[in-house]
Amino acid sequence: MKELIRVEQLYKSFGNGAKRVEALKGIDLTFYQGESVAIVGASGAGKTTLLHILGTIDRPTSGKVFYEGKDIFTMGEKELAHFRNREIGFVFQFHHLLPEFNALENTMMPCLIQGISKKEAALRAEAILATVGLKDRLTHKPGELSGGEQQRVAVARALVLEPKVLLADEPTGNLDTKTGEAIFTLLRELNQEKGVTLIMVTHNLKLAGELPRQIHLVDGKVNS
Repeated sequence: MKELIRVEQLYKSFGNGAKRVEALKGIDLTFYQGESVAIVGASGAGKTTLLHILGTIDRPTSGKVFYEGKDIFTMGEKELAHFRNREIGFVFQFHHLLPEFNALENTMMPCLIQGISKKEAALRAEAILATVGLKDRLTHKPGELSGGEQQRVAVARALVLEPKVLLADEPTGNLDTKTGEAIFTLLRELNQEKGVTLIMVTHNLKLAGELPRQIHLVDGKVNS
């Protein structure tokens, strides 16, 4: 498989002096195009910190992250934000939908931020919402949707610009078991059908075990 992301000697700390916390302690990892990976570990192991750096939401204290060979943290903030919007999709435990907008409008947001016309954005959003099983719920606002449907809108929003990588942070953690498994199945299908690289942080070892590869973090290090 083709290398997509390479992480070299990644360190991340928070605070100073006696209050300094070392969240990541020299992570070396490679992720490949089209694969699906679970990142597991106890609370405080550094899973979400790693995901945020992979998603360029946060910068490392030291170390490098390469996307297709490009050292992304050499970019300025504006260029990095453009890269993040175009190349990376995010799904979080809480869907973060805007309550005043309906499913279609929420899904269109990344397109509009990218400067795509409203008409084109609506076409793209409608297509991906149909893919995630919501073609009949386009005009429903988040308050009119079930938890699982809201998370499907979040998945659609993450994928509307056809990013190369989908980062999912506990995407089933706020859902009941049956709904969570349905969202997990959807993510796997999208990974396989669209070739998007799926990197998922989860406490659910059963779901993690269904992915081809698991990365175990212990105290900020990869437990190999």
